Amino acid sequence: MSEVSVNSYEPEEGTYGDQGGPCPDPLKPLSSEASRPDLQGLLPAGHLSSADVSPSPSAEASGLLSLPWEMVTHIASHLPAQCVITVLPKVCHALGNVGKDSTAWQLRARRLIGPQAGFPVGPREDFDWPTACLEMEQLITCWTSQAHLLARQTQEVVEERGQVRQQQRVGQDGEPGAEGGGGEAEVEGVGVAAQEAAYGADEGMEVAIEGEDGEIQPIEGEDQLARLREELEERLEDDAPALMAEERDHRIMFDANEGQDGALNHQEGLADPRNHGNGRLEEIEHCQPARSPSPPPSLECITLPSGHIAQVNSVLLVGGEGTVCATGSRDWNVKLWDLQAGPSGTLLHTLGGQGDFSTHRGWVWCLASQESQESQESLLASGGFDSTVRLWDLQAGGAERGLIRAGAAVLCLSCQTDVLLAGTFDKRVSMYDTRAAEPLVKSLRLHGNAVMCLAADDKYIISGSKDCTVAVYDRRAGKGLKKLQLSSYLLSMSYSGSEVWAGDNGGKLHSFSMQAGTLKPLSQFDVGHTALVTGIHRTPGSLYTCSSDRTVKVHVPCAPPRTLCTLHHQAGVNGLSVDAGVLAVASGDVCVEVWRPRK
Repeated sequence: MSEVSVNSYEPEEGTYGDQGGPCPDPLKPLSSEASRPDLQGLLPAGHLSSADVSPSPSAEASGLLSLPWEMVTHIASHLPAQCVITVLPKVCHALGNVGKDSTAWQLRARRLIGPQAGFPVGPREDFDWPTACLEMEQLITCWTSQAHLLARQTQEVVEERGQVRQQQRVGQDGEPGAEGGGGEAEVEGVGVAAQEAAYGADEGMEVAIEGEDGEIQPIEGEDQLARLREELEERLEDDAPALMAEERDHRIMFDANEGQDGALNHQEGLADPRNHGNGRLEEIEHCQPARSPSPPPSLECITLPSGHIAQVNSVLLVGGEGTVCATGSRDWNVKLWDLQAGPSGTLLHTLGGQGDFSTHRGWVWCLASQESQESQESLLASGGFDSTVRLWDLQAGGAERGLIRAGAAVLCLSCQTDVLLAGTFDKRVSMYDTRAAEPLVKSLRLHGNAVMCLAADDKYIISGSKDCTVAVYDRRAGKGLKKLQLSSYLLSMSYSGSEVWAGDNGGKLHSFSMQAGTLKPLSQFDVGHTALVTGIHRTPGSLYTCSSDRTVKVHVPCAPPRTLCTLHHQAGVNGLSVDAGVLAVASGDVCVEVWRPRK
């Protein structure tokens, strides 16, 4: 299904990203009881008797609170961000103020991303520093610890396979070993291809070498064979990277040069044994030497049971906790999955009206969800090549709620609390009121070609088109504000706070600032994608991208983005969805993978 290539990113010493152990669950704040032992000895004994009692102003300060405020904030900076946000305010009022110190959060963020990168990429005004630091710490902890575990286990399996190959050859030849043992010893750091070359020389196979005059001459005698072995070993040392590259099919790579470059390749058939059942394993039916136990990984990956019979174009996590997943496919169907049931999730429903044999009458291309806090309703919208948007009531088990005829293939959707937006092949952005009998509110002609991506809030609509333009529409004023001309067209877009991130058809990422209706280009980044960026998700402290180049990348959203991990798939990746630390990925091999924090 997929492989993992990781850029080994190490935050500065003393940060939360250096700590081991399982990834903190972003949905479950740390309890004061669990974290209080870390604070004992720093506070006066009287302050620990009640978590809600603040120190008396008239009492003489002692312990931690007797220190200068700068020192207190420095000490607190070495605690996890989640502890500072959720635990310290329960200890006492004074320590609760640590979480309100913007400068301390900015210094923490600087340690996490390093001094060379810019952060945030967009405007600093009203930036949510605590949330950004919390998300970055969880992202770095989860994805780098997973990377190290995968790299270690991969290296162990590579070594085991080399030993198995060696034992097989010895058994087939009936020889305990060649003279001197030089032919049987595995050349460290060299793949199976190199070992096979070495075995071929040792077993006396017919070998030819290039003579001094450039002619190819057969080998005769042990002296010549010994010289060949020496030359071969020298070539193995010099050409090891090239030989290892020959085994690059379905590999796992571990990047170790400042989180950018790597040099560990591995065939997918010998992937992590914990992935059994995901279609990635080929069992090694040989005795394996005992290995030292590994700590539990921070993340687990599950593959949803095969429910679609064509490429999955869109995936969406709904419900707010990453527990329910919707998938839309070229088999014309939308399916709902319960990610909590069973080891690999369970199919809940295949959506469709009564008597319908499929959800749509064409490819399902996009999904969006709309939740109403007032009515507690949760609505799922699916758009397809049958020129319709279909509405489904998630609270009623996926019952059909309505049908909107868009007039052209629906390529993108965006749901706000009061309106549903659809971008279509006929160059329009349409606004719909899903509660009205006649849902169409307004149809906008903002572009000269198909609308490929949408993002919006309660004030503005931002749309990207195949005509290489990005348009901004003011919902309240009812008019277009600005249109930017780019050198490429955007296929995916993520808008939160004052930053807009988008991926284009050439594999590049674009960042924009969005303030008071003014969309301003900031930067363009090359993060290693080589084809269409089909999905992007950005929050203050995380950035996820996927591409038709068969990869998904996890980044720290700084300038330039710091890539923590790369997941490799066997087919192009068509979309992703992120919710509460859970990552769902839709690919062209009729597969949906879900990466989530291990409980």
